[in-house]
Amino acid sequence: MPLRAKVASSVSRTAAALSRAAGRGDGSVIGGWIGLKIDPDLLAHLAAGRAIALVSGTNGKTTTTRLAAAAVGVLGRVATNSFGANMPTGHTSALAKAGSTPYAVLEVDEHYLAQVLEATEPHVVALLNLSRDQLDRAKEVAMMAQLWRAALVRHPDVRVVANADDPMVVWAASPPPSHDHRANPPHVTWFSAGQRWHDDSWVCPECGSTIQRSGEQWWCTGCPLRRPQPQWTVEDDGVLDPTGAWHKVALQLPGKVNLGNAATALAVAAEFGVRPVDAVSRLASVTSVAGRYAQVEKEGRLIRLLLAKNPASWLEAFDMADQAPTLLSINARDPDGLDTSWLFDVDFAPLRGRQLLITGDRAYDLAVRLDVNEVAFQHVRTFAEAIRAVPPGRLEVIANYTAFQDIRAELDRVN
Repeated sequence: MPLRAKVASSVSRTAAALSRAAGRGDGSVIGGWIGLKIDPDLLAHLAAGRAIALVSGTNGKTTTTRLAAAAVGVLGRVATNSFGANMPTGHTSALAKAGSTPYAVLEVDEHYLAQVLEATEPHVVALLNLSRDQLDRAKEVAMMAQLWRAALVRHPDVRVVANADDPMVVWAASPPPSHDHRANPPHVTWFSAGQRWHDDSWVCPECGSTIQRSGEQWWCTGCPLRRPQPQWTVEDDGVLDPTGAWHKVALQLPGKVNLGNAATALAVAAEFGVRPVDAVSRLASVTSVAGRYAQVEKEGRLIRLLLAKNPASWLEAFDMADQAPTLLSINARDPDGLDTSWLFDVDFAPLRGRQLLITGDRAYDLAVRLDVNEVAFQHVRTFAEAIRAVPPGRLEVIANYTAFQDIRAELDRVN
């Protein structure tokens, strides 16, 4: 690397270490921020010489990235932004901290995918899903798909692993017809992880006609856009690979959605030449992801943490949660998005019949939604009060981003 980049990388590592030592955080942002101030091209310098996978989407990025890093680890050391800092500052900090590694698997915020593609020149990009998120500042879903599509057209050599079940992702990964063959990506691998949330993909992004669905299949009623045949699929408690071989996946993470994340991780690793049979056992090493799914015993309660930050992810969280006392915590700080009207896009009916507690900065917004949904609840002011309010045994905690981090801090920043 140039001298400026070497200095910037060294300062980045030092700043991150000081942040961790001072208890100000895990250093996954501040180190990259300072490094990029010294050398604006630091991310590109740090990425050079590595085979890189980028993982992007509205939901599941952090978990899929952790699983993919475990799978690619069959080949050697892998740099990754394991704490979910998914903007260029986080990528820069992660690569600087890792030092020289042959591989990197990086989670990328969907709004920054084009920028990070440009800087890192990855070997493969995984596109998970697109749905509504942070209504006060996030781009409309079809607009986000258009940005992805344009970015991939500018990088025709990148290999793409994409979700066949999401019409927005399929359209984004399928470039517009062109007389210039160089504008068409040479390789798209489709995976099927299922898509339970359909409310952002009823209208075709190509022609504006209605999307119709029947079982696993979907198609546009006005143009040729339709579900492609996936090469990787979830079947029972395992994954079918492109050869038709079935691999049992023994995860320590809950929910069918994580089987889909595992299928994606195996598909990403395969783009590096990793055989599924060699990678699948590595997936069981992932027990929690930056606190997500972590289980902590406190005062006789076994507390499990689930992160849910938008309607699609709340739907999956309800599927993962046991039929047990449950705490919901909602904030609306800057990282969460300030608009809580998305709560009315969530059907809370699956929580009926259990002891349900609510807390957080915007607990009253949640209370109104639950009342409309005819779901009984009890308001508690603190996490400690919630623990005291439930009997010994399991306590499920579902929280959006900053509320999740608040509770994780009370549990000593469990990872």
